Amino acid sequence: MIGLRLSTSARQAVRSLSTSSIARQEAVGTVGTVPTKRPVGGFRGGILGFLFGFSVSSGLSIYYLQQENKIASGLLLASVEELQQGTGKISSHLDRLQFVEKEMNGLKTGGAIKEDVSNLRGEMKRVYDGLHLELLDLRAHVWGVEQDLQKVVKTESIRI
Repeated sequence: MIGLRLSTSARQAVRSLSTSSIARQEAVGTVGTVPTKRPVGGFRGGILGFLFGFSVSSGLSIYYLQQENKIASGLLLASVEELQQGTGKISSHLDRLQFVEKEMNGLKTGGAIKEDVSNLRGEMKRVYDGLHLELLDLRAHVWGVEQDLQKVVKTESIRI
């Protein structure tokens, strides 16, 4: 005790409170201090067991986490590779689509539309009709010339 002085009656009262009747009876017959039995390993053994168990469980958990991390990294890498392949396919499809769109725009600007075709068809009909009329006029003219020629031939054959 740190500097407290108790009277003998106070010491006996504290001693009677702190020890059981069996311990008091044993202490009466001996001279000196009674050695107290400590459990073997006691507190120190508990700490060492705890530290050993903690280190083993920590090591196993770190190993498990590393394995899980390795598997997750592999899966992530495979997903990234699949994503790259998919992106490559999509970009090639987009390139083809852009090429087709350019060709379509070229055909639209250079190609004929329905109105152009119908206008051209109308012009061709007018040209054909005009040629047909000219052919008929030419036939009529040729027929007239033949008639005139036959008249001339008849008149000359009569004269001769």
